[in-house]
Amino acid sequence: MPPSNSYHLAKPPDSPVDDSDSDLEIDLEELDPQPGSGSDQGRRNGFLGQRTEAIEQRAPRIALRTLRMGGLRRGATRNEYGELGRSHDGNDEDAENMLRDGDANNTRYSEGSAPGDDDAPLLREHGGASRRRRPKAFAEGGSLRDLSMRLPSFITGATAEQVDNDEEQDKDEDDPSASRLVAVAASQSTRFPPNSISNAKYTAWSFLPVTLYNEFSFFFNMYFLLVALSQAIPPLRIGYLTTYVAPLAFVLMITLGKEAYDDIQRRHRDNEANSEEYTVLQFEDPSRAGSRRSNKKLKSAHVPRGSKRFKAPERDRLADIQEEEEQVEASGARKGPSSYVSEISKKSRDLKVGDVLKLTKGHRVPADVVILKCLSMESSFLKSPGAEVSTTDETLLLDDIDQHDEGTSGDIAADLEGGEDGAEGSSAGETFIRTDQLDGETDWKLRLASPLSQNLAVEEFVLLRITAGKPDKKVNEFTGTLELVPTQQDAMGARSNPQSDDERPKVTPLSIDNTAWANTVIASHAITLAAITYTGPQTRSALSTSPSRSKTGLLEYEINSLTKILCFLTLAISIILVALEGFGNTQGNVWYVKIMRFLVLFSTIVPISLRVNLDLGKSVYSYFIQRDPGMPGAVVRTSTIPEDLGRIEYLLSDKTGTLTQNEMEMKKIHVGTVSYANDAMDEVATYVKQGFHHPADVSSNPALATPSTSYSSSANVGATRTRREIGSRVRDVTLALALCHNVTPTTEEEDGRTIKSYQASSPDEIAIVRWTESVGLRLGHRDRKGMMLESPETGRPVAKVRILDIFPFTSEGKRMGIIVQFYDRLRPEKVGLSGSGEIWFYQKGADTVMGSIVAANDWLDEETANMAREGLRTLVVGRKRLSLKEYQEFSAKYHEASLAIGGRESGMQAVVSQYLERDLELLGVTGVEDKLQKDVKPSLELLRNAGIKIWMLTGDKVETARCVAVSSKLVARGQYIHTIAKMRRKDAMQEHLDFLRSKTDSCLLIDGESLSMFLTHYRREFISIAVLLPAVVACRCSPTQKAEVAKLIKEYTKKRVCCIGDGGNDVSMIQAADVGVGIVGKEGRQASLAADFSIEQFHHLTKLLVWHGRNSYKRSAKLAQFVIHRGLIIAVCQTMYSIALNFEPEGLYKDWLLVGYATVYTAAPVLSLVLDKDVDEGLANLYPELYKELTKGRSLSYRTFFVWVFVSIYQGCLIQGLSQVLTEVDGPKMVAVSYTVLVLNELLMVAIEITTWHWVMVVSIVGTFLMYVGSIPFLGGYFDLRFLLTVGFLWRVAAIGAISLIPTYAGKVIRRTMKPPSYRKVQGI
Repeated sequence: MPPSNSYHLAKPPDSPVDDSDSDLEIDLEELDPQPGSGSDQGRRNGFLGQRTEAIEQRAPRIALRTLRMGGLRRGATRNEYGELGRSHDGNDEDAENMLRDGDANNTRYSEGSAPGDDDAPLLREHGGASRRRRPKAFAEGGSLRDLSMRLPSFITGATAEQVDNDEEQDKDEDDPSASRLVAVAASQSTRFPPNSISNAKYTAWSFLPVTLYNEFSFFFNMYFLLVALSQAIPPLRIGYLTTYVAPLAFVLMITLGKEAYDDIQRRHRDNEANSEEYTVLQFEDPSRAGSRRSNKKLKSAHVPRGSKRFKAPERDRLADIQEEEEQVEASGARKGPSSYVSEISKKSRDLKVGDVLKLTKGHRVPADVVILKCLSMESSFLKSPGAEVSTTDETLLLDDIDQHDEGTSGDIAADLEGGEDGAEGSSAGETFIRTDQLDGETDWKLRLASPLSQNLAVEEFVLLRITAGKPDKKVNEFTGTLELVPTQQDAMGARSNPQSDDERPKVTPLSIDNTAWANTVIASHAITLAAITYTGPQTRSALSTSPSRSKTGLLEYEINSLTKILCFLTLAISIILVALEGFGNTQGNVWYVKIMRFLVLFSTIVPISLRVNLDLGKSVYSYFIQRDPGMPGAVVRTSTIPEDLGRIEYLLSDKTGTLTQNEMEMKKIHVGTVSYANDAMDEVATYVKQGFHHPADVSSNPALATPSTSYSSSANVGATRTRREIGSRVRDVTLALALCHNVTPTTEEEDGRTIKSYQASSPDEIAIVRWTESVGLRLGHRDRKGMMLESPETGRPVAKVRILDIFPFTSEGKRMGIIVQFYDRLRPEKVGLSGSGEIWFYQKGADTVMGSIVAANDWLDEETANMAREGLRTLVVGRKRLSLKEYQEFSAKYHEASLAIGGRESGMQAVVSQYLERDLELLGVTGVEDKLQKDVKPSLELLRNAGIKIWMLTGDKVETARCVAVSSKLVARGQYIHTIAKMRRKDAMQEHLDFLRSKTDSCLLIDGESLSMFLTHYRREFISIAVLLPAVVACRCSPTQKAEVAKLIKEYTKKRVCCIGDGGNDVSMIQAADVGVGIVGKEGRQASLAADFSIEQFHHLTKLLVWHGRNSYKRSAKLAQFVIHRGLIIAVCQTMYSIALNFEPEGLYKDWLLVGYATVYTAAPVLSLVLDKDVDEGLANLYPELYKELTKGRSLSYRTFFVWVFVSIYQGCLIQGLSQVLTEVDGPKMVAVSYTVLVLNELLMVAIEITTWHWVMVVSIVGTFLMYVGSIPFLGGYFDLRFLLTVGFLWRVAAIGAISLIPTYAGKVIRRTMKPPSYRKVQGI
């Protein structure tokens, strides 16, 4: 075959000259040009059809397909005409841009070709026409240059510099923390973390080191470890080694076992979330899927190319191509699909970056995704594997894509548009998501698929590549691009992008509107196809969540400090006893060895059983919490801190789903002279029915209502003028509310019944639309172009409008407006502005901004203030009629402002203000209630009376937070609310601080932006004032800010902080708190998993704190004091014995007597104190002030500790001293008497301290006594058993016990009489 000497002009597609596979054969020179093979300028001119230089003779051609990667090439037909006829649109500059790109970049076929030398085979129009069909995006300078396929180095002319650049790019790509390239539906070149969530505190490797470190960080555990190790030294050994080692090992085993159990439970819960099943699209190579291809062979084909050439006339063919490309927009539709799609099921943990998820309504998004396509539920978008692809049809394969993207609005949609296309409503690439688990905002968020992927067949998703930034915790920001590449191999490869974006207009940008983050929930009824971009620990929600930490209760720290005092006491006694002996040395014992032996003997002063008793007590408290019938569903996830529930001084609460149900209800409407609420809404329905009463019209094109129409009604006959005016106002405001919104009606099938629901970005709007339906105006249909209202009773159309403009709600503008044109007939004769329909502007918004927009009136301020005091969210509604000329003038100015480069937003708003927002007719005011959780008001009041300061931290709007704070009674009636919002100046910040310092009885309402400024510049000053305020409401808070506030309060006040929430955005706050409580709600799973305690309703928190928390702390305090007393009294007995033996370090009670005293003979009665209670539950709730006392820590303080130390010294000295005096100084008789009195003394002390008896207490005390009596015959090695049977033994035991106990009991009775505790006072009322 002779080589081509020059580029030749394009011929028609059916030209015999071009009826060859020259597009498949290409010169080696084209792939690897030699220097001097023609100037760049010459080639460009040749491309434009102006031959200026002869192209040098080229080497023999080789088949280009042999250089391509085979899988995709074999499976698809590629003979469409991608860019033929482009010049008919005057788009030749695109061709020039593409060639310019070649100067510095790679091209489609050769990565390293010299600049411009590979343009020839890509020529359109005037240069040799390529038969290979290419997507429009590439032809217009898209991403061809950087997404080409790599060729062997002997073919590519890559320079060393280019190779270095490639290596550098690859190096960057392999860093998961840097910007990432994600090949859709393919394996990734970079390894990304697995998509699994973990709330576990330990791993298999870290469990022992971390838990042992935590245990031995407590002083008394370290102390006992040293004591146990000392027994390995023979001179220090006293009794059996196991006497000291076994208790320590037992304590550690109990504690480690409990920690392991808690962590295993966390892993089990994590496993449930990670095992959630998701539908993933699987993309198969067509060659493997057995796709059928055409048998027509090409002249130089080594592999059959499944294509069929079209023989259509040139003009028709070019028109078809042009139309196709206009409709498909870079979809690169092919005769054969690039892949075949099937559905498979994957667990959440098995999802990988690049997987394409199929999500429907109610699905939790398992990872951070980019939305590719949104389809209505009725659309069938997946072809079954192996489906035959027609290659003989003469028409292009656009029909399939059109079918995928067509709407299903139905006849009403067609009628509504009056012949216009209204199909885009159902599949325009829109979906709604709920983000309340991420940022706390209750509004549904609108998310859009990129047009590039929305208009692309699902089978072609393998040609998509996403460029995204590095993982980031900013939930409201995202920047990336979506690229369509020629082959799947290009999508999987990485290329540098040196060219600017404006030269690649079809590489679509991605923003936050194209994403859905992990733990958001799909709210639309559409099917959403999305590609996973970030997984596991790199998702936004995971990065916003602080890691789990081991929490230690305040009681533990207090006991730890008391233990240090006991240890110091032990050392002091040891040194004093040796000093009293004169530091003398006996045979085998030097003085310092004696001190060490005394330390071992007195080791019982620091009771190792204290940890065991406290841990067992915690388990009992956890059991009570989880079995409480008044708190169904309560779960204790961290059983180490139940006592802290009784010490809370600051409660940080989320709003959405915690204080509120996130269910809105229209409660009140005021129309100027009369207000309607509750049962009076029936009267509104009557007015609406009268106002929209139609004359009998059974025609196929009935008349419709407009604001100016007035229908006579028999019901209005005889009505007073005032009543007619009120009816007119009610009718107007209802019509305005039915039209001024962004709500879309949806239908779904449930149990064979069709259920109609609404979706919108704001639950307020849904509540209002539901109210209009309840009074007689139902939103029947809505898309981007129009709305139809119908009667709920008859389903008959009432009003139909064309939407001309929408001005959405913003947090700055605080208002929402819409311009509509009314149709007077269901099928109007004329459609568009030329019709006769009335044009109206409706607007609703906050009273603070609408007050200056509506016409002057004398009732608006008063009514909005009244509704605000009731905690209702107020909206002011107004309207204005526009003439056709006024609207056209506004539209022209508005369009002009929207094209401005600088100051666009302010310019557009200025036009709206000038033409629309002036002297609106005030129609009415609505009051919407955000339903509170059950019993929130009394719960908050009770907690406030209990001395707990309550902060509300929410991601919601300032107005919403204020309304809920008032309605929930978080802010007292008449209390001043000091608002700080959008703070940017430091001097103003100081003024606010000075004001709050002078008015500490006010409530602070602050937004996240201002809070961040205060924490940056006036951190300590701000928190020092804020903690004094009775209530603080922080809105627009990020999850990180919530956690930071919790940590700041802890650090500054050193008080216990409790955080409660129900969403994923509360996890950081919950984990940062001393006590984290998660509410298990509709979406509360994540907060529940991370929390220490999980409840189902907010009002359960009062019982958790005021009842269970109080009991846990009081019981543990009493338990700890008894255990210390038990160890201290035996140490005092040992001291008295050593003094009697001339200060020799000999053990009084050895081996079993020592171990048995701390376990079998006293453990059960002392532990039974965990069942004690000083007041019943009713009194605890009636007098929450009882809880306030606990925060002062008086139940276990230095004062109470030293009282118990004094009691222990008194009883120990009497018991041991009198035993020695009444029997013998050293011998089994003395040991029998003192040991028996010691055990009985402890049992009776427990009985004296019990406030409310429980049958378990009686059984434990009596059973322990009987156990001791039964074991005496086996204690012959320690006691004189014959002496035990004498009367002398009995009277000595009775006398010594009485002297030990009676004064102690008498002192307690006198103290209670003279200064009764608070619980005694309320019991006497």
